[in-house]
Amino acid sequence: MAAIYPDLRDRTVLVTGGASGIGEAIVRAFAAQGSRVGFVDLDAGAGERLAAELSAAGGQIRFAACDLRDIAALQRAIGEIRAALGPVTVLVNNAANDERHPTPTVTPDYFDDRIAVNLRHQFFAAQAILPDMERAGGGSIVCMSSISWMAGFGGMALYTASKSAVLGLVRSLARDYGPAGVRVNAVSPGWIMTERQLALWLTPEADAMREERQALKRRLVPDDIARLVLFLASEEAGAITAQNHVADGGWV
Repeated sequence: MAAIYPDLRDRTVLVTGGASGIGEAIVRAFAAQGSRVGFVDLDAGAGERLAAELSAAGGQIRFAACDLRDIAALQRAIGEIRAALGPVTVLVNNAANDERHPTPTVTPDYFDDRIAVNLRHQFFAAQAILPDMERAGGGSIVCMSSISWMAGFGGMALYTASKSAVLGLVRSLARDYGPAGVRVNAVSPGWIMTERQLALWLTPEADAMREERQALKRRLVPDDIARLVLFLASEEAGAITAQNHVADGGWV
């Protein structure tokens, strides 16, 4: 049975990239806690289906379709969610895309696009929501990093650069907003078996490599990350900030 965090009930939570994969598991986990959950995603169809399902089950859910590369659109989406659900006191910066990119093919436009997809929106989402947290006397921000940069993965230099930069963002925001009671942490997942990973990257050879490198030999799933995010959002983690929490089954 999953842990229940009473302080998460009726708190307004925003999850980016919440329509599928790890983000979907996080949205479902907060909904199960009785939180008011807003989420944004580029995939309008998947987002609307998830919101309809959770709302029909009694959840307080709001979905806004949004391309996070468009910061003005992100700010509007946050405003819609705030108007519908109330001030946001938990932010989960989950959205990202681990598209592979050989270094010789990268153009300046592609470079800027990958930074926008994997890093820039995390700052601007936090910027938009931090005033809510200051007025509330506290809050929790969880920013998704990755073990990719710690393990030295190749073939996606801009993704790994973005994900390592998340740690700098987390530590600075934690220092700046700690006096207001805002906690800011990172989560660095290992290889999580989302539908995307299963469809695009999991081969028998890659799975054997994963099992050899992990200390835990089972496949990791989105709920493994969602449970950690719930803990960090809750007051059970009230003394934890400016940290990177690795959930990789013992890979790095």
